[in-house]
Amino acid sequence: MLNRTQMREFAERGFIVIPQAIPEHLVASATDAIDTLTKRDPPPAAVRGPHFYFPESAEVPALLELFTRSPAWSCAESLIGEGALEVPGQVQVALNIPPFSHRPGGHHIDGFPPEPDGRPGTFTLLAGVLLSDQLDQDAGNLWVWPGTHLTHAEHFREHGPDAFFAAGGYPPIPLPEPEQIRGRAGDLLLAHYLLGHNIGGNTSGRTRRAAYFRVKRTGHDPRWREFLQDPWLDYPPLR
Repeated sequence: MLNRTQMREFAERGFIVIPQAIPEHLVASATDAIDTLTKRDPPPAAVRGPHFYFPESAEVPALLELFTRSPAWSCAESLIGEGALEVPGQVQVALNIPPFSHRPGGHHIDGFPPEPDGRPGTFTLLAGVLLSDQLDQDAGNLWVWPGTHLTHAEHFREHGPDAFFAAGGYPPIPLPEPEQIRGRAGDLLLAHYLLGHNIGGNTSGRTRRAAYFRVKRTGHDPRWREFLQDPWLDYPPLR
């Protein structure tokens, strides 16, 4: 469970990192699962920078358990509400392969292009588990723009939720200085869907690994237009 200070930090900044939230045995099992994925379907030799796998959760229980069998679940419930989480149907395994001397020029939000039914791929909360140490900057770290979950909601209130489609994942909002997420394997990132973020470079000499879960509050999909304009619609404990 998160305490009030952590919940306030999430509300103001749009994200929080919880050190060593994931038990070592779950990190070890997830590491073995990623080793299996990469041996079965290795990244092409020429790939530098991001490389992703998107297995169905049922196919990789050792990865899903990073979220469902750890304190990550109760931490997410602290923000969204007890008993209100849907089990993610998919896991994203995110590698960042060096050398990759990239610095993002800006941010994006997920969900574009739209789903087959025309709805943007919005969700409530991004839960990320670091599966390699990222103690320094430019080690494949995720970049985030603090507070942009509120600025994005303001943008969609002013221009309407269908402005999502025109923006194509890149809403034109003023941006603060970005931060790079740093931590150790087993640290947990919780980030609001509307938080601007992007892929950073990796000059560390070591492939960065992380697992991401796109978490929805029950009943999210039909209310996506409201959610884009009201950042706390899916977060009753934070209201």
